[in-house]
Amino acid sequence: MAPRPVSVRLTVVAMRRTERGARGRDHESGLPHAGDGARSRPSILFGATSSGSFHFLAGFPEYLVEQGWDVQLLSGPGGGSTEQFLRPGVTTFELPMLRRPSPVGDVRSLLGWIRHLRRYRPDVAVLATPKAALLGLLAAKGTGVPARIYHLYGLRLETTRGAFRALLWLFEWVSARSATRVLSVSPSLTRAFTAHRLARPEKIDMLGSGSSHGVDMAWFSPQQVDESELARLRDSLGLTGGRRVVGFVGRLAPDKGLETLAAAVELLAIRSVDVDVLVVGGVDRAGYDPFDSVTRRPVRVDVVEDTRPYFRLMDVLCLPTLREGMPNVCLEAAAMGVPVVTTTATGAVDSILDGRTGIAVPPADPVALAAALESLALDPKLASSLGARGRTWVHENFSRPRVWAALDTYFQGQLTQGSREPDHAVGRGPIVRWLHPVLLRALPRHRCDTRGPPVRSSRHTSPRVGLPGGGLRSGGLPHEDL
Repeated sequence: MAPRPVSVRLTVVAMRRTERGARGRDHESGLPHAGDGARSRPSILFGATSSGSFHFLAGFPEYLVEQGWDVQLLSGPGGGSTEQFLRPGVTTFELPMLRRPSPVGDVRSLLGWIRHLRRYRPDVAVLATPKAALLGLLAAKGTGVPARIYHLYGLRLETTRGAFRALLWLFEWVSARSATRVLSVSPSLTRAFTAHRLARPEKIDMLGSGSSHGVDMAWFSPQQVDESELARLRDSLGLTGGRRVVGFVGRLAPDKGLETLAAAVELLAIRSVDVDVLVVGGVDRAGYDPFDSVTRRPVRVDVVEDTRPYFRLMDVLCLPTLREGMPNVCLEAAAMGVPVVTTTATGAVDSILDGRTGIAVPPADPVALAAALESLALDPKLASSLGARGRTWVHENFSRPRVWAALDTYFQGQLTQGSREPDHAVGRGPIVRWLHPVLLRALPRHRCDTRGPPVRSSRHTSPRVGLPGGGLRSGGLPHEDL
């Protein structure tokens, strides 16, 4: 029997001064360190607050490796596994970051960002989600990373008020100021970002029709779902009454406008339009239940790995959201031939062609939402035509090869457009030149334990590098990966 691959995790908690001009690769991760000379492959770093955000990137890091990049993925722990990214040329790191403001925790995370960027020196840093973007872009600017891209997935402040809204505005403004470019995922998000005076229009880019990562049209295809499996799923969920199915896929949170959907379903019942509601997704906040007062409770399904069978059960996908960046669920449903009813909120309005691939209604308007759902429930032929046109539209504008190629070209362009400092100054920007002695004293020396669980520290990153056959390379010191 062949031996099982051994997973290795090594926590690196030292930042050592490297002589200028020294060559070689970091002994723990295999990545070039800050003292390297010229290197043949450019390095790109993607950062997010939670590893769960990286599900948007599935397959993309491997694609970039094929195009000649070394790829780093840095995020906080939790929210999802990064095992899928463990491939040659792709390295994952963990750096604890808190989603909500925390002065002490944020300072520790910022120091960890600075240490990481000083050590691994990416040519391009692509930061998304508010906290990772704020800390990562500040550290990238301070350490002299030449190309710093704020990948704008959404604008959380749109649904907040008061002092918290002002704080989020400040975070977004600092992130945009620290970036060399802002890459938006939709036209309406670009307009909202400039309307809030967070960046000048000329600093914001958008590729094609938008989208954060594209849609795999071969995967999201109606033909990929077995009819017998679909029948079993329908029976198990109790969707056998012959009623039209209105579906929702996503996290259950107030920003998604689910109270509006609940009110619209009640209006449909009053009008004798009988529908089943299928809700697929996890609750974002404990105790939150927007459907607690409806006459007929929705069919609830928790988070699933494969949404395609659930899309096939739906006659219409409804996303009554209050804000988005570019809702991929609408594009994926359209790729499955399902018509979409959504709102004119930021981002959502760009995910359909109103009247051609779906219907857009004002946000927080249950009367308009009920009317849109009623029109599709009573006219299956209209719903079918919207779904068919939706699949064609998504294929022409958001297919994964198209979006990935555009992103690679864009990142390659940043290599020459980034405001690169002289080689001797890269990784030693103004912040680090001032903080460097402090950091050397504050960060403890290298620690690892080959006998037990990996040594962790909230202030530092842990590299994990993929090797052929599913193993990991991390200094050649194996222990079990917990």
